Amino acid sequence: MNNDVKLDTHISLAHGNGGRFMRELIDEIFSKYLSNDDLDVQADAASLKIEKTDIMFTTDGFTVQPLEFPGGNIGSLAVHGTTNDLAVSGAIPKYLSLNAFIEEGMEVKQLERIVKSLARSANEVGVKIVAGDTKVLPRGQGGGLYLATTGIGIRDNDLNLSLANIKNKDVMLLSGSVGDHGISVMLAREQFGLSGKVVSDSASVLAYTQALSGLEGVHFMRDPTRGGLATVCHEISRFTKMGIRLQQDKIPVKDPVQSVCEMLGYDPLFLACEGRVVAVVNEVCAEEALSRWKALPDGQDAIIFGELDENITRVVLMTEFGGERILEELEDDPLPRIC
Repeated sequence: MNNDVKLDTHISLAHGNGGRFMRELIDEIFSKYLSNDDLDVQADAASLKIEKTDIMFTTDGFTVQPLEFPGGNIGSLAVHGTTNDLAVSGAIPKYLSLNAFIEEGMEVKQLERIVKSLARSANEVGVKIVAGDTKVLPRGQGGGLYLATTGIGIRDNDLNLSLANIKNKDVMLLSGSVGDHGISVMLAREQFGLSGKVVSDSASVLAYTQALSGLEGVHFMRDPTRGGLATVCHEISRFTKMGIRLQQDKIPVKDPVQSVCEMLGYDPLFLACEGRVVAVVNEVCAEEALSRWKALPDGQDAIIFGELDENITRVVLMTEFGGERILEELEDDPLPRIC
């Protein structure tokens, strides 16, 4: 591990933020000891071939605080987070398992609200929860409720998605505004004496991924959760060894989100989204892909915001004032316990 990694003898919050420290933690410990032919730490879901059916398999954990926030709660977030990982990997979600770690003293009515929301979200996505387990932790040893999930889906044969497919001059699409989830959860914590009406974007992205099914030239998709949009761009740049140029004036950020970010020094490009998709497509099919997204009920904010460039090696933001700013990889965690 690099000498400048924070607390390299102990785990810090920065090791869970989706940025450089988390990548190094995965590479140096988990991938090092758990590596096998079917484990791909660059993918959101693994492909399992069972009786000629291409099964996609993923797992996730949720520790958000507070447990309930405008636009969702840990239950709906668990369904959306897990099924979205399947969807952006080119699968149609089918089944979930659910493990609940409940802290002693949690209010039963709150737990019931969360489970009802979880069930409603699963029904809307079209997945069934078919297995699970429950543990109760002693008071003081949990955050009220933690959830761990496993998701299984069937690959859509018309979506061949991989980082390896990405080419020079491919363009990048975004399905909607960024930073909504991160700021919604932060405001729900009532930190810094701030309040507001920002609503999380927590939602299924299946409609967006399926809208691109069968469209030749769709190379890769990812949901920009921990670490936000900028971290997805770094992941793509690191794998392809190409730079990316982003157009700041194209990236939608809602006014309340921008205001909070300016007051507290956050960059919305690094804040978690829980209902957005980034797609990398061939420039020839970009307008058709965008048109399909804009035709969806919530797709009016979909945009083309960036391009792969083999002549550079960094993620570069073209600012609204005509300048350029290099977006460094995320290190410190701006908002821990966000998903």
